[in-house]
Amino acid sequence: MQIILLERVEKLGKLGDVVTVKPGYARNYLLPTGKALRANKENLEKFEAERTEREARNADAKTAAQSKAGSMDGLTVALVRAASEMGQLFGSVSSRDIANAIVEAGHDLDKRQVNMDKSIKTLGLFPIRVSLHAEVDAIVTVNVARSLEEAETQARTGQAVVATEDGNLKEVPQVTVASNAEEDDDDASDTVNKSEAIATEKADKGDGEQTAS
Repeated sequence: MQIILLERVEKLGKLGDVVTVKPGYARNYLLPTGKALRANKENLEKFEAERTEREARNADAKTAAQSKAGSMDGLTVALVRAASEMGQLFGSVSSRDIANAIVEAGHDLDKRQVNMDKSIKTLGLFPIRVSLHAEVDAIVTVNVARSLEEAETQARTGQAVVATEDGNLKEVPQVTVASNAEEDDDDASDTVNKSEAIATEKADKGDGEQTAS
């Protein structure tokens, strides 16, 4: 199916491009979300008549998103979760959990703007891409720990705190989650024991963090 892009879409094109996509992708995502129009004669003529206005609105939205990214990029949010001694969570951290933590830190965000290949199921530090505009992203670090104290240790060392075979806690090199697409596991996150989220601005390592309750 041929469509007209009404904004930049990753791996497809930019505003005004006419591209061919699978019908299901167009009907289920691009068309209902307002990211594209069917590329028929009527819509092509309508788009050309509105192109200048659309480009101006897009430029304004991009500028606003860039300003927002300036305050959000580099943010760290800490999520306290129950986990085994080896670092496996009893549940998971979803895009909804992350969005809620970012909102608690004072930023306006929807869970659909949090890009994750899969939910987080281990302790550690995870750089997550947040889409603020079709052309503007921010990177937020999600610090998943069993307690605020362990979150501070992980932030300082850059490593997850897990147990060794003899039961002692140690820091292990961090494995990160790729941030680029998919959705969450909301139901799994709801089974986790009592959790809380704090937000901290990324500070120099070793200088500690500022927490926002």
